[in-house]
Amino acid sequence: MAKPAQVLLIEPEGELRFRGPFTGAPVTSYIKLINPTSNKVYFKIKTTVPKKYCVRPNSGALKPMEVAEIAVCLQPCDFDPADKNKHKFMVQSLIAPDNDSDDYLNNDVWKDTKPEQLMDSKLKCVFENPVTTTAATKTTTTTTTTRSDTNTNNEKNKGTGDSVKSSPKVLEETEEKLLKAAQEVTQLRVEESALRQENLQLRRDLMKYRNAALEDARGLPAQSSNQFSPTSTSFLIAVAMVIVGYLLGKLI
Repeated sequence: MAKPAQVLLIEPEGELRFRGPFTGAPVTSYIKLINPTSNKVYFKIKTTVPKKYCVRPNSGALKPMEVAEIAVCLQPCDFDPADKNKHKFMVQSLIAPDNDSDDYLNNDVWKDTKPEQLMDSKLKCVFENPVTTTAATKTTTTTTTTRSDTNTNNEKNKGTGDSVKSSPKVLEETEEKLLKAAQEVTQLRVEESALRQENLQLRRDLMKYRNAALEDARGLPAQSSNQFSPTSTSFLIAVAMVIVGYLLGKLI
């Protein structure tokens, strides 16, 4: 005979999480039970390690559409990762009979019910230990760093090998560049020498023209004096003749 399906809604579904550290104080997690049916439903909480947990309430009844919150408290302990798969919980439920009464529930209805008539849901415990997580993170980081360093070294070695292989080609290209640069320097020196010669010739021509101009400037006054000297004499003679004629006219 197949067991009936669970009628209660259970949150969280499938697993119950506890976050450490677990040595200093109790760690509490919660289970929410919801009765979505129109019937009254009994519930009971069981665990595989009852000495390590305190469950309040560990049993009870839910009226139609009623919600119950169950506190599951893990007692302080030295957490052993090897035991994590041993920690499990089970939520059992049973639809209350028509002649339900509180007295009937208190008289332990669970003993009068066959196991195949019970509805049950299992939850495994998940432990989140910051210390263990930090250690795992450090280990992962160290491993990643080591792999990264190894890859970097391999790339460097590969790059060095490639450089060694390509050295003759690099040297040949460098020699060609140096030879070309030397030729360009020689050409620039030739052009510089030609420019200096042209500059010197220009200076010589400039001095020649300057000296010729000075000589022309020095000879200009003497030449002018010689040219205008006869004219001045003729002018004086003419003036003298005018004066003489004027005096003769007075005497006559």
